[in-house]
Amino acid sequence: MTDAMNLHSFPQREEGSDPIGVGAQPRPALVPQHEAIGQIVEVGGSGALVEIVGRRLAELATDADPSIAMSGQVGSQIKIGSGQRWLLANVRTLRVTDAEAGHIAAQIDFLGEGDEDRASGRLINFKRGITSYPIPGSKAYPVSGEDLKQMFAADDRAHIEIGTVYPTKDVRAALYVDSLLGKHFALLGSTGTGKSTSAALIMHRICDMSPEGHIVMVDPHGEYSAAFKGHGEIFNVDNLAMPYWLMNFEEHCEVFVTSQGAERQRDMDILAKCLLQARGKNRAAEGLSKLTVDSPIPYTLSDLTNAITHEMGLLNKATDTAPFMRLKTKMDELKSDPRYQFMFSGMLVADTMGHFISKIFRLPAKGKPISIIDVSGVPSDIVSVVVAVLSRLVFDYAIWSRSEVQRPVLLVCEEAHRYIPSDKNSAGQAVRKILERIAKEGRKYGVSLGLITQRPSDLAEGVLSQCGTIIAMRLNNDRDQAFVKSAMPEGSRGFLDVIPALRNRECIVCGEGVSIPIRVSFDDLERDRCPASSDPLFSMLWKQTGEEEAMVSRVVKRWRAQGR
Repeated sequence: MTDAMNLHSFPQREEGSDPIGVGAQPRPALVPQHEAIGQIVEVGGSGALVEIVGRRLAELATDADPSIAMSGQVGSQIKIGSGQRWLLANVRTLRVTDAEAGHIAAQIDFLGEGDEDRASGRLINFKRGITSYPIPGSKAYPVSGEDLKQMFAADDRAHIEIGTVYPTKDVRAALYVDSLLGKHFALLGSTGTGKSTSAALIMHRICDMSPEGHIVMVDPHGEYSAAFKGHGEIFNVDNLAMPYWLMNFEEHCEVFVTSQGAERQRDMDILAKCLLQARGKNRAAEGLSKLTVDSPIPYTLSDLTNAITHEMGLLNKATDTAPFMRLKTKMDELKSDPRYQFMFSGMLVADTMGHFISKIFRLPAKGKPISIIDVSGVPSDIVSVVVAVLSRLVFDYAIWSRSEVQRPVLLVCEEAHRYIPSDKNSAGQAVRKILERIAKEGRKYGVSLGLITQRPSDLAEGVLSQCGTIIAMRLNNDRDQAFVKSAMPEGSRGFLDVIPALRNRECIVCGEGVSIPIRVSFDDLERDRCPASSDPLFSMLWKQTGEEEAMVSRVVKRWRAQGR
């Protein structure tokens, strides 16, 4: 067929010459390399209905090219001749219309279009979206591996390769880094689908490409420390040393105010007045005309409790001391509890804000562009406040550094549904507000957000739709599947239909980070770069025994000491 095609003389049109029409040779029709598998019978805005000959699908299934062997099946691609261009489409559904004649109706979604190389017959100049629709009666043809290479080939934009395009073995799947990070991304998948390993793979590829990057990753389970031990900085309760005075007023209230209802408002008013007095006593506050309760000015907890005691002493009635005592008791509790030492230690009063920001945001990176913030050892009642402070620092730093050379920061949140829940009455409103704000406004200031979650339906409404790229692994829950589909553009929905059928470490990538939606099989990650998230093998581990007494003794000792 190729030799026959080469017999044609295809006149090349010079750049800037007349279009087909006046003074130009008409271009010959497209020359397919394979027999048609069917024809268009109905055309709509985003897709069409194709009548496929069942016999042709059976013939193609034995082809050595896996792309041709899959053509016409659900989740595969076909191409349709339209004028002088090839239109590429994805097969969404198949159903039998005439069993005796072997006719099958296929619902397809248009992906893009490309030209035909007149010498070889291959697809070239592929672009997303279509400029003209096919007419009913147009023939549909199988798509070869060479066509897919042209479709999915990365262009000159900066990109990372994460795996191979299904069903091929050699077509590489690329993510465009600037589009991926510039418009946020989400990695979704049920437990056990390889989500953590896939997240580590993407982060490693970005770090390898940008050794002077700035990535902050919140790790709630302590999984990623093993993956980035030699490639990034690991922070946990032992070395995080987060100053409590970096909290704004809302975060102070979440930590210090324990009452509810009308009493809560009264406690907050007292805290605001006393906090402003405590901040004002620091030398860093001298000369500031706009000192507020949110200003990140160092203060000592003793100054704050003294201010509360002073305010309490001004009262005439002893019965009014309850709100003051509640605040003082909570502060004393935080100071004396060793679990909170990473944040409420007496050592954290010096003005270390610049050093803390440089350390966490990797400014400079020194070849280790990622900070893993392991919050698994942080007491559960203040985890959301710690994440809120880190997220707000990223956003506020981006706002106040606009006059400087821009240093974009990527903030990655594992278990994102904990911090941006759909329930508006849940605890942790500060972290929800700041992450929602980053999702809406972050890209204007050079802050990118990466959300990793196993329950996308539990995320706050609108956050997922702010993510320009969605990497969806297998989702077992119907509600989650529907939620992801509703966040994606119409043309990608045929791809998302196969989410329940994905294998482990396979995903569908849709949105800005890819040229067109693709199904990807992730690369294997080196053992020393994998997160510590492997599932226990019950059948094997329950056959082992020995030294249980000593083991329990060591565990109890660590448990009581609240240390590892």
